[in-house]
Amino acid sequence: MSQDIIQMKGIVKNYFIGTPNELHILKGIDLTVQEGDFVSIVGASGSGKSTLMNMIGVLDRPTAGNYMLDGILTSKMSDNELSDIRNRKIGFVFQTFNLIPRSNALKNVELPMLYAGVDGKTRTKRAKELLELVGMGDRMYHQPNELSGGQKQRVAIARALSNDPPIILADEPTGALDSETGHLVMNLFHRVHDEDGKTIVLITHNPELAKETNRIITLKDGAVISDEPGLGKAVE
Repeated sequence: MSQDIIQMKGIVKNYFIGTPNELHILKGIDLTVQEGDFVSIVGASGSGKSTLMNMIGVLDRPTAGNYMLDGILTSKMSDNELSDIRNRKIGFVFQTFNLIPRSNALKNVELPMLYAGVDGKTRTKRAKELLELVGMGDRMYHQPNELSGGQKQRVAIARALSNDPPIILADEPTGALDSETGHLVMNLFHRVHDEDGKTIVLITHNPELAKETNRIITLKDGAVISDEPGLGKAVE
């Protein structure tokens, strides 16, 4: 039976606390995701999707509530401990790719392993294998400015997989891509999910992409208003 890998209870996030401009962004989110699940989080602009993504990725701390990430209570952790757990437990894929401009694809994929203290020979070997996996083996020595948007995103997915994290957190990963390229990127996520058993949380405004996941969680005004099953497979 699958274990809960993400457990959020009563997650609240406020900004400008104690001022007349105080903002209540997340209003008591309860969210559980099991190992090997493929979940999409959808909602209109301003619904709290990006803030929730920051909470799941321990990029920010909640104002109130508890978050257990792979069995670890994150609220008591120092900034350094949170940084370490991010590097080990979560692979990030962003809409804007976030590749290092003056480093080739291979070096970009190696970077998280460098931070994790992996030796150079092992880093290079694994980075090459991952670039082959995402169909970028013939572009590994290209700089980001020599790659198309879809190619950059495939490099970003390889980088997200570099430390073999149990969770992939993808924030609008196809938002900057045309529909055909976005479809290819989604197929990569399906492959990683189906073959490697990764837990994937996909933040998207695109209902067609959300349908491809196992669960569709809808946010509105900082609260979960529905949690429904998706198709769980790529849409042809």
